[in-house]
Amino acid sequence: MSTTTEVIEVNICGMDCADCAAHVQHALAALPGVEHATVLLSAERAVIRGDPALVTLPALRAAIEAAGYSVPDPKVAGELGSVSGTGATLTRQVFTIFGLIFGAVVLIVVVGEWLGLLEAVTEVVPFWLGASLVLVAGWPVFANVVRAAWRRQIIAHTLMTAGVVAALAVGQWATAAVVVFFMRIGDYVEHLTAEQARRAVRKLNELAPQMALVEREDGEYQVPVAEVRPGETVIVRPGGQIPVDGMVVSGQALINQAAITGESMPVEVGPGVQVYAATIAQLGSLRVKALHIGANSTFGQVIRMVEEAEANRAHVQRLADRFATWFLPVVLGLALLTLLVRRDPLATAAVLVVACSCSFALATPVAMLASIGNAARRGLLIKGGRYIELLARADVLLVDKTGTLTMGRPTLTHIVPCHPEWNENDLLTLAATAERYSEHPLAEAVREAARERNLPLAAPDNFSVVPGVGIKATINGQEVMIGSARTLVGEQTLTPEVVRREAEGGSLLYVTVDGECIGVLVATDTERPDVTRALTTLRHMGLHEIVMLTGDREATAAALAEQLGIAYRAQLLPEDKLALVRMYQAQGHTVIMVGDGINDAPALAQADIGIAMGVTGIDIAIATAPITLMRDDWALLPELLALSRRTMGIVRGNLGFTVAYNLVGLSLAALGFLPPIVAAAAQSLPDLGIMANSARLLHKDSAHSVHTAVQDEYRPHPGPQSAHR
Repeated sequence: MSTTTEVIEVNICGMDCADCAAHVQHALAALPGVEHATVLLSAERAVIRGDPALVTLPALRAAIEAAGYSVPDPKVAGELGSVSGTGATLTRQVFTIFGLIFGAVVLIVVVGEWLGLLEAVTEVVPFWLGASLVLVAGWPVFANVVRAAWRRQIIAHTLMTAGVVAALAVGQWATAAVVVFFMRIGDYVEHLTAEQARRAVRKLNELAPQMALVEREDGEYQVPVAEVRPGETVIVRPGGQIPVDGMVVSGQALINQAAITGESMPVEVGPGVQVYAATIAQLGSLRVKALHIGANSTFGQVIRMVEEAEANRAHVQRLADRFATWFLPVVLGLALLTLLVRRDPLATAAVLVVACSCSFALATPVAMLASIGNAARRGLLIKGGRYIELLARADVLLVDKTGTLTMGRPTLTHIVPCHPEWNENDLLTLAATAERYSEHPLAEAVREAARERNLPLAAPDNFSVVPGVGIKATINGQEVMIGSARTLVGEQTLTPEVVRREAEGGSLLYVTVDGECIGVLVATDTERPDVTRALTTLRHMGLHEIVMLTGDREATAAALAEQLGIAYRAQLLPEDKLALVRMYQAQGHTVIMVGDGINDAPALAQADIGIAMGVTGIDIAIATAPITLMRDDWALLPELLALSRRTMGIVRGNLGFTVAYNLVGLSLAALGFLPPIVAAAAQSLPDLGIMANSARLLHKDSAHSVHTAVQDEYRPHPGPQSAHR
């Protein structure tokens, strides 16, 4: 037997509810050689890991078809995947169904029950004819129930089918016909609800590039993206979509990266700059060397992550799933008790018909998938409902400093001459000339400051690096050294401003000419825009414990922490950050860790919610971080927290409505106050209510409106923020 395993993905048609996905998953997991099977309802796909010698596509197809579903032809699957409804279409469908159900209830209850129409029809039409109509109309549903029973499974329609049988047993074929009518309406509602959940994924798929203009030896060819090979040159014309992840070879363009980062402001790119699939060249044209294509591109990874987010279920969703598994047996027991105590077959049928188990399974995933899909279009990538649930109750925020709170690159902030013959511009010109060939980040900060002042730079006569000290250069016959305090020879008198800047935690570059210190350059890692406002907003949202973690020295950390009004821990190694996360968790806190996705990998993995910020194109960050912010925008963090809380509010509303409906419906049915026909009509209401409630998260401006609401609700009060350690 083979010891290797492979992953096989199969598209599936016909799944309309969580029960459907569970049945397919059960059928696939039972196959010989299958180690693990996951069925994704929203993506209409199964992911199977197992022994390739035993787990073959024909075997998988046979198992899926035996479960009552089908495997589409790849071409057909592609066509189906490109279809999605607009928000307006969805709204019209919801109102159409509500109108249809309301009209049917009024017509049947008023005309049928109160005026005795159903009894009259039952007396006129022969029973055998009425029963035949019931069987023909309900055959698709009955067939699914029989197949499930053959596999020893109870599905949602099993109860309603038992109700139909009970009505037929007492000669009420008209009542049975009404139940079948609403069973078919319920099927359509479930289908529409599943389609709503898939819209989030399909909207992302619609943004994926389909064709590419490739430059080859004998000309330019328009080919499907899948046919582009790594290393080939792709041509992007003005207004065109970039089809691959790659490096710009030539050309200049303004790129709209909203599909990746959610940021609508375009960025300018040129030779040597990396660009990403699904972004748009608004102005200019490019020649791009293809690096990652299709599913391997950053956008392809985004789509896959959103599709597979369904597998990371929230705790509340797992509870609802477990509840749904024993809910059906409980209803069967209640129906039996009703029959034994009241000896009323119609009341028993009403109990069987009114129960709605699918709504328990749908209450959480529909809202979660809507939220995850909408967030992805804003540059917020969430790997599952589990992290939305954890984020909604988080109470501790740990934040990496370098590259997260700060820009991650030094900026020259102060130029301090220490000699009366040198002014700021002369000192900066000399330093930038000496640092011309240095590759150190501080050297780049010096050169950038000189460029901003339009200072002329010459080439040094000699240049060398002095390990552990700095650099040494010869300029106009003078020896210039720039570096740490080790460059100072003998007793040097430093101005009070230099001493103060050193105490503030900046990085000091001492500039000496022939051994004499003529000035000091101060560089700091500046904070990111909107960090202060975002942290204040988060504090007002209930995250009172916000701590900066850094490996920097104490003075540097203290200066930034005081400026931001947060606590800090300095001089930490990666294992120290990991220990702090564990410490807070041991105290019962739910911990958010925000970092750059690479250096903080252990702490990000240990935290309840690890958030990698601004990691567009970094595969490891997308692969390991539960949540990824695709652009360096601190405003996304309060928005993410607010979206998680809003989503959990909708989930709780869905579950509360479902529980209330079933308690009231089952009670009224068991007591004989709810006729089977009204019970059948009411059975579709929970699904519709869940769909209408969750649809609020699907609106294209939902995430933006959440952010606006955050700013309004948690607007910080004026007054100083105190730092705490």
